[in-house]
Amino acid sequence: MAGKKRALEGGASGRKAKKAKSSSGNSHEKPQGEHLFPEDSAMTAEEVDFPRGGGTSLTALEVKEIRAEAIKEADKGLLPKTKVKRKNSNSRLELKPEGSKRESLRIEHLNYKRITPGMKILGQVVSVHPLAIVVSLPNQLVAHIPITKITSQFSRLLESMDVQSDASGESASDAVADNVPDLSELFHPGQYVRAVVTNVHPPGTTDLAGLMRSRDEIVRASRRVELSLVPEEVNAGVRKSDLKDGYTMSAAVQSIEDHGYILDLGISGVSGFLSFKDAHKEGSDQGLRIGCLVDIAVLRLSSNGRTCNTTTDSKTLVATSVSEVSDVTSVLPGMLVQSLVTGVTSSGLNLQILGFFDATADKYHQSRVQKTLKVGQRIKARVLYNIPGTSPPRFSVSLSDHHLGLGIKSAAANSEGPSLVDAFPIGTILDSVKISHVEPEQGLLVEVQPSVDGFVHISQVSDEHTPILSGTSGPWKIANLHKARVIGHHMFDGILQLSLRPSVFMQKFLQVGDIQVGEVIKGTVKRLTDSAVFISLSERLDGVIWPNHYADVPLKYPARRFKVGASIKCRVLTVEPERNRVVLTAKRTLMDTAQPILTSYEDAKIGVVTHGVIFAVSETGMKVEFFNNVKATIPVREASETGAKLTDAFTPGKVAKVRIIAVYKDTRRIVASIRQATSAFTPTVTDVSSLSVGDTVQGAVVELQKANIILSLQPSEARAHLSFVTLANIRGTTVPELRTSLKPGVIIDSLVVTSVEEGFVIVGKPESPTKPETKLSMDAVAIGRIVRGRVTRHGRSGAQAKLTARITGSLHPTDACDDYEVGNPFPAVGSALQAVVIGIDKDANHLTLSTRPSKLSPDSAKPPVDRELSSFEDLKIGDTVRGFIKCVSEHGLFVMIGRGIDARVQIRELFDEYIKDWKSRFVANQLVRGRILSVDVDNKKVEMTFRSGDLARNHSKLVTFNDLQEGQKVMGRVKRIEQYGLFIVIDNSKVTGLCHKSQLSDNKDADVTIALRTFREGDRVKAIILSRDSEKKQLSLGLKPSYFAKDEDMEVKDDESLGGNGSSASEAEIDEESDLIHMSGQSTEENLGEATEDDGKDDQPDISIENAPEEPSISSQKRQPLKLEGFQWFSNDAMSEEDSGAGSTSEDETESRKKKRRKRKEIQQDLTAEMHTKVPESSADFERLLLGSPNSSYMWIQYMSFYLQMSEIDKARATGRRAVQTINFREEQERLNVWIALLNVENAYGSDATMESVFKDAARYNDSKIVHLRLAAILEDSQKYEKAEEQYKRTCKKFGQSSKVWTLFAEHYLRRGRLEEARKLLSRSLQSLEKRKHIKTISKFAQMEYKLGDAERGRTIFEGIVDSHPKRWDLWSVYMDMEAKQGDIQHLRSIFSRVLAIKMTSRKAKSFFKKWLNLEHKLGDDEGAAVVKQRAIEWTQQAAAAS
Repeated sequence: MAGKKRALEGGASGRKAKKAKSSSGNSHEKPQGEHLFPEDSAMTAEEVDFPRGGGTSLTALEVKEIRAEAIKEADKGLLPKTKVKRKNSNSRLELKPEGSKRESLRIEHLNYKRITPGMKILGQVVSVHPLAIVVSLPNQLVAHIPITKITSQFSRLLESMDVQSDASGESASDAVADNVPDLSELFHPGQYVRAVVTNVHPPGTTDLAGLMRSRDEIVRASRRVELSLVPEEVNAGVRKSDLKDGYTMSAAVQSIEDHGYILDLGISGVSGFLSFKDAHKEGSDQGLRIGCLVDIAVLRLSSNGRTCNTTTDSKTLVATSVSEVSDVTSVLPGMLVQSLVTGVTSSGLNLQILGFFDATADKYHQSRVQKTLKVGQRIKARVLYNIPGTSPPRFSVSLSDHHLGLGIKSAAANSEGPSLVDAFPIGTILDSVKISHVEPEQGLLVEVQPSVDGFVHISQVSDEHTPILSGTSGPWKIANLHKARVIGHHMFDGILQLSLRPSVFMQKFLQVGDIQVGEVIKGTVKRLTDSAVFISLSERLDGVIWPNHYADVPLKYPARRFKVGASIKCRVLTVEPERNRVVLTAKRTLMDTAQPILTSYEDAKIGVVTHGVIFAVSETGMKVEFFNNVKATIPVREASETGAKLTDAFTPGKVAKVRIIAVYKDTRRIVASIRQATSAFTPTVTDVSSLSVGDTVQGAVVELQKANIILSLQPSEARAHLSFVTLANIRGTTVPELRTSLKPGVIIDSLVVTSVEEGFVIVGKPESPTKPETKLSMDAVAIGRIVRGRVTRHGRSGAQAKLTARITGSLHPTDACDDYEVGNPFPAVGSALQAVVIGIDKDANHLTLSTRPSKLSPDSAKPPVDRELSSFEDLKIGDTVRGFIKCVSEHGLFVMIGRGIDARVQIRELFDEYIKDWKSRFVANQLVRGRILSVDVDNKKVEMTFRSGDLARNHSKLVTFNDLQEGQKVMGRVKRIEQYGLFIVIDNSKVTGLCHKSQLSDNKDADVTIALRTFREGDRVKAIILSRDSEKKQLSLGLKPSYFAKDEDMEVKDDESLGGNGSSASEAEIDEESDLIHMSGQSTEENLGEATEDDGKDDQPDISIENAPEEPSISSQKRQPLKLEGFQWFSNDAMSEEDSGAGSTSEDETESRKKKRRKRKEIQQDLTAEMHTKVPESSADFERLLLGSPNSSYMWIQYMSFYLQMSEIDKARATGRRAVQTINFREEQERLNVWIALLNVENAYGSDATMESVFKDAARYNDSKIVHLRLAAILEDSQKYEKAEEQYKRTCKKFGQSSKVWTLFAEHYLRRGRLEEARKLLSRSLQSLEKRKHIKTISKFAQMEYKLGDAERGRTIFEGIVDSHPKRWDLWSVYMDMEAKQGDIQHLRSIFSRVLAIKMTSRKAKSFFKKWLNLEHKLGDDEGAAVVKQRAIEWTQQAAAAS
């Protein structure tokens, strides 16, 4: 039955209203759904549950009376004692007590389902990660903030850092990174932040930037909700009129000015100002960084309304409150507001904030001080978030003390006590907690102590499943006491996360920090993968064992030892609380070791013997790892007594017994020895701290090795190495004679310490009687001091020397000798060095050295042949200097002529004649001689030449920026063409100017875009300088014909005056152009010596055409009568009015003009002949090429790309449609290529409708299956994964009989990481495909498992295939190839043995044996290769015997 209309206030409703009044005694009634009307009640016909238009059944007078009464009561600050309310049983007005004035608001807890994008919320920082921040939210929720959602200014800094690092390399990126603060510098745990929800992800989301993979439950839970702190988003909707004194909000530092900071408030037309005084009021000297986020309180708004003064004073932020706002959008989370209690319920409070808006406060956010609140009481509250989906808007607020004070919840009644985390760490057992509130479907709120509450989730109340909790009876009755254990903390709510489960009390470890490194623990094998074994240590903690710690020896079959569910004993190797990870070892030697366990660098003592695991082996040494990531280095000399090759004697993963022989705690470096850890080794003194480089020592021969003599220095007894060659040179004898004469115990004196290494020293021949005065140290070293050291390596800036264990030095090649030819600028690595200090860098413990005799012995040295260049001022133009080649580049050489002074030699300055292969004549460190061309002291640039002759031969013609003036007319060439104009390089200079497109034509109505297309890069043009910017070094040029009208008149007069005098100036221009045309066809190799021009680089201009070989392409007889007055842009057939009117009417001049036109046509034909070898650059070029190749899809697609680059999308579409109609129908592949190009165009620029239209046409005119698959691939490549999946489903539905379709669909799933969906496709495909295609399809799926999925699963599938089809040799081969990529030679050997046991032809067996042998060479060893050869011989013998 149709609903009846509600009657109006008068008219026909009067009679029915009276009838209702007589029966009930009240003429007004407000219907309630829970009461039933009597059958004879007139209300059933008049009032409905949902009145049209949201109206009310009260009269206008009643509404007005109620509103006036409410305003009156609000002014008095009291609630009404009575209220008007309609009864359900009658229609009369009745007075009700104050508690029933309004229906109480339902107090709901926030959960992930109620969080929606756009919701503004207050949070508290839990942890700061490098790329994200984890935030605690109300009601035990967590969220994360990506690094890109901090502020807009911070995001721009990150983008600029990325761009500059790509453009300038690592050194520039490090410099830019210093300007970008880390998140840990901007935020700290416990800090409150105002945020807006930007995204809510489904449960289980893991692929989020910033958080990566983490084992921390809080971090994993925070992935669901993504927040933003950007002020433009958080402060969206705030009215300018509400920016009054006391209004708090967040802002971003936009810039730093002279007296303070400019803040970005995110409000249009208003910016904030924070003075340095207010910013540093609390004594912090550290300034704010651009892009950082700050909480501010508004002090005042300027009179013009554009700037408001702010403060960051913490006391002001905490205490200031807001009493009114003009709009609900100005209510921000974190604001302190005045509130009025309007209702008290068992689950919380109902309040009215700012005199108008409804709010609720649940049990978790009520004050611990004011436990009993009454209706009508006024209190202050902190806004937490706006409740979404409510109308009128409602808010959730907090009355908690730590929220009102914007602090961290304290365990004490006052805020001065320890925090909850410190007072109740995870694992703390609480003997008695009292239940204070019960949420039947969520959990228990308990009181731990008078100022601390805890929450027990329903899953943590018992080990058994508990569907619902009762607060009136049973064990969870309110006021009951229970024993609990702390399992976590809810920072924002300030409550403990507790558990009442008995199994939790039995657990030894609840967090990673409870586990001690080196502790032996028991666990259960949880999971075995190819990369690790995961061990369950407790219900909440897991450990991992890496493959190199499975056992003392490598395990071929780890599954035999680690069975899921089995108990295992391990030792803790490392504990990483920040990553929530425990690394274990199952090596028997480490678990049963009786040696001390090394867990820190502080525990490392010289002489301690312990066990370590080798994890890296090289030719120069090994690296071993102890517990807790403590590592040590084992030099090759300390590896063994035999001197065997390390890579043969040791393998990574092997346990080694080592002795600590040196410890450097400041650099956290340990040197160990395997040789000295043996029981037969007699310990020797290895303390070399008393020795320094340059000391004169003597020692006794202990041992004679192959190349060195081992000495025991006296009296320190330290070990020293002395080379046989060095001692032979000292004594003037040979090495064989020295070997026969030296015996252990012989004393060798007058030796000098040349290097101090870990545990031993190197001694050598004294090079000079000069000896350092004292032990070398950075505090005592001075310029001019003589030092000694040993060369360790060579770098780009010269030799690097080691002077002491902590001090290094560098020797530049130009500081090595006074005469570069007879000296040694590059001393050999390992050689001793005596030098004088000429530079000191105390911060880096580095000295700059010189071995010039004029520096070492200034009095006795000869004058230097090659003088020392210490600064750019020492160089003059024309100076002849020598230096060493630093590097050879594509454009020339860089020569080191002094310390920090490099000169550039361009290609054209290398030789007087042309040299084609010039690079082969120069190598790094080669000594060269040259002359200085130019010195730029300000920019620290030097130009050098190797050529002879006058230095000013070309430089006098070079035009600089200062030589150019406004109004000057210049010639140039087009360098680059942009949409806004032309970049023109002026002749004989490196100066580039811009001609804006508005300066191309005098016709204002002309299309300048078409004019731009008529230019080509390299075109010669004449321009006028319109303006110049001396500061920015920029020129503005013009090409309008009107600028050169007077010049053309002058040229015509000059031509007339020179009419009969042979070749004119115009003819000379033609000759030059002809030469250029001819030269363009020459080999580009002839121009390799020329430097290319670039306004951003320091390259020289092109070589003048006068220096080019003269090879005229047109004879002088033909050039004689030609008179061209200027360059023509367009065809000569259409002459300009100026040309037609300027000439004479005489016959001679007319004939001369005809000859000129013929000459121009001839030249233009020569130019167009070269167009076949050039890239088309205009639509006319493409049209000409398509006339010769109408069936070329490549050319058509290039034509489409040409239009797309000019944003002519419609023309690109039309070109594609024209192409498919033009290409011959027999050229199916060419037509298909164009259709695919059209699909790409629609995917990038079209809509879904246009894409569908083109797709249907393409499928109609081509192979439908190919088009379907190509479209899916296009969508996938453009990262439209959902559309690609839909396209694959549509393709599988239509072409279910195709194996390729199913395999490509599965590959799509696998690439997205959706393994289960991909594997389900296999069974679905087998139901649709013909039986003959099953093996092929299964094989393809197995191959994809190897490549993109689980290799073990692929192996299982292949095992099933070859088991059911043993003579499918192709499947065996594919199986072998897949296993070869895994690198498991043992499994490959097993496969080859199985397949060769099957009967087959000798030819097939030969191919398998050959494949096996190749794999043994690649993955196996020589022993395996020998086994293969032996097996091949045996197989041949057996086959011969069987035949």
